Amino acid sequence: MKQDFQKIGKSYATAAAEIGCSKPMLVAVVNHGQWPKKGANELREKLKQYFETNGADIPAGLRNEPEAAPAHPNESEDKEMLLRKATLTQAAKQHFGMVKDPFNDEIQSADDVYMTPDVRYVREAMFQTACHGGFVAVVGESGAGKSTLREDLQDRINREGRQIIMIEPYVLAMEDNDQKGKTLKAVHIAEAILAAVAPNVSPKRSPEARFAQIHRALQESAKAGNRHVLVIEEAHGLPIPTLKHLKRFFELKSGFERLLGIVLIGQTELAQKLSENNPAVREVVQRCEVVTLLPLTDGKLAGYLKHKFERAGGDLAKVMDESAIDAVAERLTVKSRTAKGTELNSLLYPLAVNNLVSAAMNMAAELGFDKVDGDAVRGV
Repeated sequence: MKQDFQKIGKSYATAAAEIGCSKPMLVAVVNHGQWPKKGANELREKLKQYFETNGADIPAGLRNEPEAAPAHPNESEDKEMLLRKATLTQAAKQHFGMVKDPFNDEIQSADDVYMTPDVRYVREAMFQTACHGGFVAVVGESGAGKSTLREDLQDRINREGRQIIMIEPYVLAMEDNDQKGKTLKAVHIAEAILAAVAPNVSPKRSPEARFAQIHRALQESAKAGNRHVLVIEEAHGLPIPTLKHLKRFFELKSGFERLLGIVLIGQTELAQKLSENNPAVREVVQRCEVVTLLPLTDGKLAGYLKHKFERAGGDLAKVMDESAIDAVAERLTVKSRTAKGTELNSLLYPLAVNNLVSAAMNMAAELGFDKVDGDAVRGV
């Protein structure tokens, strides 16, 4: 069929438009004999008509019943597939002349982090909290880059030689109630502070003595020129009582000088817990600034992809065309129904973009495309 198709002399894109199917689907059928699971018979009739219209003999491969491709294991979960992990295959890297995968384990230094205005603001808010005290909550969807900014904060402190002690309580198995997992309580935070500030000191038994001990340890550490920042990841899993107790840690002072800055990092549920409409945490809400990591909308997607390929030694223009970038934005914009009507929600966060583009590059390489185009992205 491939030889007969090439005799007509039309490109796959032109033929796909005439037939009424996507370019990746046409390439898969003509070059590899891979028929779609649904609509295979209808596509066969359209292909027959295409050959007849263009004055070509119908290939033998169209006279037999098409063998449908096996169902994709995630075919019924298209939306979930967008967030599923995907890495570039060796064939895809060779096809596009890439030595390094631009989307997998790619953050090795601060220069690898793409700085949008939103990211730059959040990054600086976290750093100022570490240097001068404060109370900030960083909120973002899964894959928005929150953990990357925490790593960047630690790297920046080390790189600039700042006397800042980062205190990070372990949040393994942390949930906001004891039925689902283990709650992180004020006493656990106190133990983490003491272990970081005065590692050779044994904690007192009684809670009152222990908290007084922590206050003294922070004061002594501050006299030595140290600053302290408490960083809690997965903070959306904090129970309400612990959130309320954080206000008391925040108020630890030596004179007018705050002894502890607090950075909470969590998903959008954290913003709901810290809502001004939640009277249970009103004392925290009045002291905590909530900053949000926004999606790569308003033209930021192309800049993000260009940065990623450049850091990996590649060239975006040689791998993806403009239609592919538009298709990524389209594919990661979903509609939802609300009481006010239909709303558009963007999922253009780094992790989702990385997985979708990687999968599209793998498909394009498998089908022999010179570049990833919009059809390849939509065909993932």
